Amino acid sequence: MSFVHVLDDNTINKIAAGEVVERPASVIKELVENAIDAKADRIEVEIMAGGTSYMRVSDNGIGMSMEDAKLAIQRHATSKIFNVEDLLSIDTLGFRGEALPSIAAVSRFNLQTRQAGTELGTEIKISGGRNEEIGEAGCSLGTTIRVEDLFFNTPARKKFLKTTNTEGNKINDYIIKLAISRPDIAFKFINNNKTAVVTPGNGNLHDTLRSIYGGSVGDALLGLNFSDGEITIKGYISKPSTIRSNRGWQTFIINGRIISNRAIAKAVDNAYASLIPKSGYPMVALLMDVEQKTIDVNVHPQKSEVKFEDEGRIFKAVYKAVLDAVRPHGQQLGNIAAGVERPERHFTAAPAALNQPVMKPLLDDIHFVPAKEAPVETAGRYSSQGIPSSAYQYRVEQQAKSLQEAHAELADMGRNHPEEGTISENNLSVDMETGEVIEKPSVEGSGKSPMVPIGQVDNTYIIAQDADGLYIIDQHAAHERILYDRFAAMTDRIPSQQLLVHLYIDLSDREAKLIEDNLELFNSLGFSMEPSGPEQYRLMEVPADIPVGEAEDVIREILVSLEDMHQLSAAEIRHACLAMTACKAAIKAGFQLNFRQMEIILEELNNTAMPYTCPHGRPTILKFSSEELAKMFKRTGF
Repeated sequence: MSFVHVLDDNTINKIAAGEVVERPASVIKELVENAIDAKADRIEVEIMAGGTSYMRVSDNGIGMSMEDAKLAIQRHATSKIFNVEDLLSIDTLGFRGEALPSIAAVSRFNLQTRQAGTELGTEIKISGGRNEEIGEAGCSLGTTIRVEDLFFNTPARKKFLKTTNTEGNKINDYIIKLAISRPDIAFKFINNNKTAVVTPGNGNLHDTLRSIYGGSVGDALLGLNFSDGEITIKGYISKPSTIRSNRGWQTFIINGRIISNRAIAKAVDNAYASLIPKSGYPMVALLMDVEQKTIDVNVHPQKSEVKFEDEGRIFKAVYKAVLDAVRPHGQQLGNIAAGVERPERHFTAAPAALNQPVMKPLLDDIHFVPAKEAPVETAGRYSSQGIPSSAYQYRVEQQAKSLQEAHAELADMGRNHPEEGTISENNLSVDMETGEVIEKPSVEGSGKSPMVPIGQVDNTYIIAQDADGLYIIDQHAAHERILYDRFAAMTDRIPSQQLLVHLYIDLSDREAKLIEDNLELFNSLGFSMEPSGPEQYRLMEVPADIPVGEAEDVIREILVSLEDMHQLSAAEIRHACLAMTACKAAIKAGFQLNFRQMEIILEELNNTAMPYTCPHGRPTILKFSSEELAKMFKRTGF
């Protein structure tokens, strides 16, 4: 007696449905992809109860003849490929020939289709994979498929579905991704008799993104544009000021196919490493075209993953495309400012802040001596470009006050600006993955920002204006970004100042071991240390921008961060330490600035490589446009 036997077609289809039809969103995915392959330029999707009770996908594609419609509901029947060699050059979204029979096996299925030039179309009805009814019917051009009572004959599968709201959101998210992948197709999504998504279908991706995410996100988009002959990347990514707490609005499309890929997601994360919080993710609509022979899409039943021939090359291409987009090429500071999410309607006038008394020049508060007269203990003071001043050297005094240090730092920012066309550290950025220093294109008219400071609020925020509106700049976040970009662009160690009186730091066993393991890292940050006894280190040099009195606190905070980090790359550790160093060296909230100091901050922020946020992800500058101000003061409609 034989125990091996061939399963019947209905059982086979139900098994296949377990792989292809995971949930209602899987059904919508397969049907809409078929509509796209049928050359439709208008697709309408309607669901009820999260798709569990009713789903409809209608398109105006080429349709099918009755003969083709009969074959389409059979397993492994497809018009997309003809032989095994075709698997190496798949240029359609579907090709397995499993979708329609799998869906029909677990639902009440109805298909209507008609080709151009025919008076009547074809209608096919299937209930749970059985009782096929095929005949002629009057219907629109293209194809309409209705799927009702999904999983009615597989109750165990239906039990594992989420709430109707969750299932509906899954469909909504996928329709959005499909619309992004094909801006030339007009999509309409109706959920429980309410229109949820409508796209113009005019071929303009920016218009599609605005219709999906709204005007505020549309105004915060940066274009992606990369090509090296074999890889082309286009699309948009949001400014660092416009982020969400999950990857839900990140869409990666390879050769027209929506996929998920960890290497691409990691490349985006690395490019934004010093711009957003660890819990934040930018909006990404990334459309990549590669040679078909370099990828394999036949690795997953739902075709949601692809294998790349050279994943490292893909990572580098995406990283460079995002990094190039986020750099402000030729843009002035006002163009990169974050929009105000919820502008306050009421403001308190602060005339004292906006009409500050004239402060005496900063250089009067700082003691400088000519270089030739500088005593031995004088350390070289570095300009904002990292070049030692040829005229003066800053005298390091052990008892210098933190306020005096901050004054000196801000004054130093304004000296020795490079001539137009030269390359300074502000023209450089660092690849956070490889450590390679990258030159950014020079910005026309860079140097002096057209933004004019008006005054200061609460000794914390700089108020400025230009022809387009009003701006509020967080002075600490802005200065922190300026210093971070300067430090990150330094290929050698950060400039340091020697201490006249060395500091001795007592440490725990764990802290001493961390310093020993990361001594080279501390040295690159400008901290020169050596063991001076059991669980004790002697500090001989500190970064030039760090007040001496805060040096030990900075070291201890870096040690806390190192203890909290697990399996991070050297570049990620360096980023965290640089961010902390920049934060400690930056001017603080509550520090009063004169107008020249404000101008210096605006100019330096305008010229820095990544001006959007501080290294921890807080925005540096917010914008109130002229239109927004008019709305706030109700000056519209008159």
